[in-house]
Amino acid sequence: MSAVAAAQVFLLPDLGEGLTEAEIVGWRVAVGDVVTVDQSVVEVETAKAVVDVPCPYAGRVVALHGAVGEVRPVGQPLITVAALDAGPDTPAEPAAHATYREEERAGSGNVLIGYGTGHGTSGRRRRPRPAPEQSVAASEQQSRADAGREPAAAVAAVTPAPVTPVALATSVAPATTVAEPARPGNAPLVLSPIVRRLAREHGLELAGLHGTGPGGVVRRADVEAAVAAAAQPAPQPEAALPGSHRPVDNQAGADVIIPLTGVRKVIADKLSRSRREIPEVTIWVDVDATALLETRAAINAARPDQPVSILALLARICLSGLRRYPQLNSRVDTEGQRIVQSAAVHLGIAAQTDRGLLVPVLRDASALTTSELATALAETTAAARAGTLPPARLTGGTFTLNNYGVFGVDGSTPIINHPEAALLGIGRIVDKPWVVDGQLAVRKVTQLSLTFDHRVCDGGVAGGFLRHVADCVEQPAMLIAHS
Repeated sequence: MSAVAAAQVFLLPDLGEGLTEAEIVGWRVAVGDVVTVDQSVVEVETAKAVVDVPCPYAGRVVALHGAVGEVRPVGQPLITVAALDAGPDTPAEPAAHATYREEERAGSGNVLIGYGTGHGTSGRRRRPRPAPEQSVAASEQQSRADAGREPAAAVAAVTPAPVTPVALATSVAPATTVAEPARPGNAPLVLSPIVRRLAREHGLELAGLHGTGPGGVVRRADVEAAVAAAAQPAPQPEAALPGSHRPVDNQAGADVIIPLTGVRKVIADKLSRSRREIPEVTIWVDVDATALLETRAAINAARPDQPVSILALLARICLSGLRRYPQLNSRVDTEGQRIVQSAAVHLGIAAQTDRGLLVPVLRDASALTTSELATALAETTAAARAGTLPPARLTGGTFTLNNYGVFGVDGSTPIINHPEAALLGIGRIVDKPWVVDGQLAVRKVTQLSLTFDHRVCDGGVAGGFLRHVADCVEQPAMLIAHS
């Protein structure tokens, strides 16, 4: 038959927010598979998240550009899809696929990661993620396809294809179902090359790890837990007593090497830049938070179906302070030699996750009610820890709130989240002796710290903001008076 069909090359899309590359974690499809519009074809890891990439074209996969574990730049070929030939030797196109083809002819637009290909929210289809067994089968199928591919096709799989549609003169056989490869009885199931690489770098045997993922899949967290456990010093024998013959073991364990990659590298680069560029100053004050806790209890008793957290109340207080002192809701444009004061408050919330410290952002936070703030905070921090936030939600903040009290510490001198100009920190709330109306009493006390960029304001503005926050914590009625 005539198997010449026009092909479309899908380029790695713009990942947004300054991201320029992504590492291929695993292919969802293999050469010869039929794909539909918006079907997830590959899982990639950026510096901020692990996400699925949907393909905007329908047809048969004729080339995969990039191997698992390879880092691909944005704008480079990712996958080549050929339109299905309607010749007599070609299997009939399924009805569902034909529907996707009609959608494709209408044009598939934006292909940002995690957002589909721009057909709109009402009619967008989302394909379920393959089970671990299916992913393994697809990987094996790809390996066999690579081994038996004609030389010309093999070159196409590793050489960047032109960005314009090309004509292919190779006949591609219909996709076949491949059974799950057999594994030894107790062999671990590992899907991610990143997990394998981490284990290899740390000298860990995957067979000795317990997988906590679905179906027993060994995840990155399992490897990191094993590395942490191995880093714990072994119990040392007691020192020999005078006159005894017990030897003293002075051998030190091997160094632990942790690659500075992914999120850890982004955090390191951003904090280093902050320290290089921003002349930061930290001021702090102890406050009596007893009334704030009582206010929260009263709100939650009146509306148990819409509870608010202490963090939500502190966020509301911060927003009030930024209205009075907008200088702290700004950034310094060093190239333009100017200070840019933001019209809206995009509130960043520092959140500790398994992948490192992330700062998800609540956009236009000042437009939210206290109850909406509480809901948004809970949903956003949960999504950040689960790793499901899109990259756009992790940048663009104008002011950060950092509740380091959850770690059981009283105070801190945190580094500003570049390019912001200020960060408010909250320590733990504990019982302490406090003077109330000239009498010593036990009160709920916390420490507030404000770290600010001295280029955007002087101590008067910073001190005024922190004092306003402290007054609202001690007397929540002040928040109503200044709202």
